[in-house]
Amino acid sequence: MCEKPVTIDPADAWDIDATAKRVGKELIIAFGWNYLPMMRQAKELMEKHGIGNLEHLTIHMSSMTRELLTNTGAYPDATPESLPEQKTWTDPKISGGGYGQAQLTHALGMGLWITGARAESGFALMSSPMNAPVEMHDAISYRFEGGAIGSVSGGSSHVLAHKKYHALELRAIGDDGQILLDLERAAVWLYHKGENIRLELGDDDGYYDCQGPIDALVAAGKGQKFTNYSPGELGARSVEALDIAYRSAASGKLEHRK
Repeated sequence: MCEKPVTIDPADAWDIDATAKRVGKELIIAFGWNYLPMMRQAKELMEKHGIGNLEHLTIHMSSMTRELLTNTGAYPDATPESLPEQKTWTDPKISGGGYGQAQLTHALGMGLWITGARAESGFALMSSPMNAPVEMHDAISYRFEGGAIGSVSGGSSHVLAHKKYHALELRAIGDDGQILLDLERAAVWLYHKGENIRLELGDDDGYYDCQGPIDALVAAGKGQKFTNYSPGELGARSVEALDIAYRSAASGKLEHRK
């Protein structure tokens, strides 16, 4: 198992993935959302019906990282007895960045998994209010393989706002249909060739936990059958997308995948 964001350099991420495949092992990335029942059902809908060729993808995320990324407090969901050093998050030489590396990696791990998309190029804007040493907010425009375009945005939200947990929403449009995923409001709605399919979900079915990757790792260790919903190649695709974004924010130009 490898914690997100896997690596900072895409070449390293692909090397780890290739190594796992070479030795015949599963590489599990800690993308917990992919293991939630509602997400597995959404993936099944995409595999059964799909939306055709991807044309447009939008992903938005916000999470309670204002204090974490400004060195003024801890992440609200952190376990007090196992807090990492603050510089793990806010020293860019170690973390590779701020909100993108800390949180958008989750959003990309979900969105690129559901759609199968791979970033080809992108332009990013990032901001660091509150004298933050790393960026707190990200706005990224991407072009994906196959010609689709899209945007990925992320922001550090206030702790007590709304339901007090992550907001994560995806909308994807293809030539045969489209899909809406909303983790905060617990909604999955797929349209395909004239048919609307909407899952019946509970209000908290999108609440994040990372039990799924742990269960997968335990199953792998026991030699039991399991499904890897967060494979190494997905992690590498998410690293590629973030690498494009950070290079673009630094250069002020459209950057391409290495």
